[in-house]
Amino acid sequence: MANVAKKVSWSGRDRDDDEDGRVGETTPLLNGTGPGAAGSGRQLTPSSFLRIGQLSNVDLNEDIHELETELPRQHPNEIPHNEKLLSLKYESLDYDNSENQLFLEEERRINHAAFRTVEIKRWVICAMIGILTGLVACFIDIVVENLAGLKYRVVKDNIDKFTAKGGLSFSLLLWATLNASVVMVGSVIVAFIEPVAAGSGIPQIKCYLNGVKIPHVVRLKTLVIKVCGVILSVVGGLAVGKEGPMIHSGSVIAAGISQGRSTSLKRDFKIFEYFRRDTEKRDFVSAGAAAGVSAAFGAPVGGVLFSLEEGASFWNQFLTWRIFFASMISTFTLNSVLSVYHGNAWDLSSPGLINFGRFDSEKMGYTIQEIPIFIFMGVVGGILGALFNALNYWLTMFRIRYIHRPCLQVVEAMLVAAVTATVGFVMIYCSRDCQPIQGSSVAYPLQLFCADGEYNSMATAFFNTPEKSVVNLFHDPPGSYNPMTLGMFTLMYFFLACWTYGLTVSAGVFIPSLLIGAAWGRLFGISLSYLTKGSIWADPGKYALMGAAAQLGGIVRMTLSLTVIMMEATGNVTYGFPIMLVLMTAKIVGDYFVEGLYDMHIQLQSVPFLHWEAPVTSHSLTAREVMSTPVTCLRRIERVGTVVDILSDTSSNHNGFPVVESNPDTTQVAGLRGLILRSQLIVLLKHKVFVERANLNVVQRRLKLKDFRDAYPRFPPIQSIHVSQDERDCMIDLSEFMNPSPYTVPQEASLPRVFKLFRALGLRHLVVVDNRNEVVGMVTRKDLARYRLGKEGLEELSLAQT
Repeated sequence: MANVAKKVSWSGRDRDDDEDGRVGETTPLLNGTGPGAAGSGRQLTPSSFLRIGQLSNVDLNEDIHELETELPRQHPNEIPHNEKLLSLKYESLDYDNSENQLFLEEERRINHAAFRTVEIKRWVICAMIGILTGLVACFIDIVVENLAGLKYRVVKDNIDKFTAKGGLSFSLLLWATLNASVVMVGSVIVAFIEPVAAGSGIPQIKCYLNGVKIPHVVRLKTLVIKVCGVILSVVGGLAVGKEGPMIHSGSVIAAGISQGRSTSLKRDFKIFEYFRRDTEKRDFVSAGAAAGVSAAFGAPVGGVLFSLEEGASFWNQFLTWRIFFASMISTFTLNSVLSVYHGNAWDLSSPGLINFGRFDSEKMGYTIQEIPIFIFMGVVGGILGALFNALNYWLTMFRIRYIHRPCLQVVEAMLVAAVTATVGFVMIYCSRDCQPIQGSSVAYPLQLFCADGEYNSMATAFFNTPEKSVVNLFHDPPGSYNPMTLGMFTLMYFFLACWTYGLTVSAGVFIPSLLIGAAWGRLFGISLSYLTKGSIWADPGKYALMGAAAQLGGIVRMTLSLTVIMMEATGNVTYGFPIMLVLMTAKIVGDYFVEGLYDMHIQLQSVPFLHWEAPVTSHSLTAREVMSTPVTCLRRIERVGTVVDILSDTSSNHNGFPVVESNPDTTQVAGLRGLILRSQLIVLLKHKVFVERANLNVVQRRLKLKDFRDAYPRFPPIQSIHVSQDERDCMIDLSEFMNPSPYTVPQEASLPRVFKLFRALGLRHLVVVDNRNEVVGMVTRKDLARYRLGKEGLEELSLAQT
């Protein structure tokens, strides 16, 4: 039964054997029914959970599987899945610096000039993040424009040819085959090479900025697959956008540059070594995410606010200015390169990948009586968004259970691509909505059965990249679309976009959401104009914008950053207030029914994500009830054999160990003296920093922080470190390397108080002590994340190994 405990995850590591080398015989099944499964509800005993920290050493070295014997893979037809679980395989980032003697000595050595140099390096890194993110965005944009243009020209010529002499089924076959082949390539590289590159990447980056280490999420390989995948998805005609993946791409670029080396390429450039720790890396990744938003929408302020609202859990004031700088550089780079590419080098008119075009306030102002209409549109957006999310939730559950093999995922992606082309073709074929070509800005006008000098209006929506379709719906003059055309398009595209999100391809949901909203918003505007006998204020373009905002807000539930992104993308502050009203209404209405799309996907992956606040009804719980116990402690001067045995113990996999005073006379736990991490202990064992070697005057270089930074981020596994029998009897002094001032809480502290301290400081371990300063327990991310507010009140989630 071990193989049933697997689950398809972002890391794509759906292996039978547990990630630290054990075969999952006692692994809880995902529906909580296996041997050793933690039951759900309050009847959990502390022993149901792993004893402390509950953290596995999966990410200490992702190459550990080289030491394991690979078991034959068996794919079950169905993988049971229960969303009321938290996965133990996700690690936390060490955002809190370990202020041990080495760290304090290095900080004291840094004089004012050296500190200024470090600060300048931070600004240089942010500038490089902005430039590279802008260039990647340019590359995606130019390649998509050329490949999509080529595809549409081929299909258009084919349709024009067969319209005259009959046999349009050949055109349909050509269009569907082109789409399916391109998407197949995009899906194969994601499914078989880097599964974490699937989707928009925003949920994964949200988790990373929240303090969760998602395997492979900021690797160079992930960036390459992401960029190629998103180009192929958009060219393949799927109902997707290229804007969401830019945020993931920016984050990977930031993580790579700030470390001054690439583990994928096995190259160390020996620069920026000071920043090789989770604290600095996470801050730079938040700058990369902001630069990605900025490049996608031409919205630098929106990028900063996105990082603040969606990502950064623990915000640093100095960081804001640097992030804004990276965002500005990103949008300026994109603007400059695209302006040169389009042949008007001095006209910086392409600030983002999606440019909504100018909304003229004089022609398209709004009056006070339209405010209730906008609020009503927000309600509609919230309801439609909730419906979209609910449908996508059930679809994702189905995918997790049944479509978990890579080959099936590729087949599904090809099927969706072919169906999208077929639906588009049938809708264009059946539409009799003809508009005059003269004065229109249609890129690929399809005449089909229209009279000479006219084009098929439905084709402008389907026979185009989604970005261009959005701009057309915003700016085409009144009368460009038949209400029936818009209604049918909205209905079909809604279900296509819902089916597409969650496929094993790199793609975003921003643009499809905007397109659905713009279509029904324009339809709403046409209806209003009809009802008010063509009043001047009922401009369909204005309502298309509000509908787009309502639909996007209803699906992703962002408020602050989305308002500013929409304002910056339209280049008009006038619409700030109605856009904010629409987004707030859509969020309130949508939240009443179901969670936002990104939060839902994070929950489906069982990630221990910490929200802004503890559940509102959790004051009755104290640290004593929440903490993991008993705790594995180390003495200040400990036997090497004991340390090796603790680190090798596969039943615990702790990542942090409280250090207590060496007191061999009593069996009682002595007072807390500090905290040491697994990664630090592994470096000490690797360099054999033993007391006896120091006493024997063995010529031994004193360990520096550089030794720990060089091993970061993939510390070697304990299995790869050889310790002889004689060395096991040596002693190891942890005084110099432990953090002597770890954060602690008394066992009577309430859950909201513990939560606030843990989240605000970005902790990984929080030691619980009694009134004699003796260690009684340990609080980690999983202990806090497993409490959440459900429909019936406070729920406690079960913990599973997968």
